[in-house]
Amino acid sequence: MLKRTGAVVAAAAVAALALPADAHAAAVACGGTVSTQGVSGNGCISADRWKDGRVFFRTITAHTVLTNSRPHATGVEYEAYFRVVSGGHWVKIGNGRTVVQRRSAVGPLAIGSTDRVCGPVNVKVQIRVHIRPAGGAWSNWSSAATSQCQT
Repeated sequence: MLKRTGAVVAAAAVAALALPADAHAAAVACGGTVSTQGVSGNGCISADRWKDGRVFFRTITAHTVLTNSRPHATGVEYEAYFRVVSGGHWVKIGNGRTVVQRRSAVGPLAIGSTDRVCGPVNVKVQIRVHIRPAGGAWSNWSSAATSQCQT
């Protein structure tokens, strides 16, 4: 029952993140869930369009939702990397840590962001997130992608 409650809380948090803050905000895309030692994380990406003079930009932000199914609170570290899918290399855009209470979820937590100039084509960008509970091993990667300059 508690695992189901945690899953519902995490799903609600991701759904709340998916609602745009204003007319220029793009939707959030979430990847699959990864887990390690009783802690799971979901990587999500958002792209917020803005303009400086005549040039359009996107702020790409990586997020995570963390769920702890352990019977005690635990500290969790997380990292996010970014790349342009066509020929880009992975660049770290942020990291952090937080305490997740027993059998609960936190987030979405913004991990880091990067600003990109919108080019002539709708370039696909990707983030990847992984997590590590205190004293544990890093999880696999949870990836998410979006088009950089969608309208």
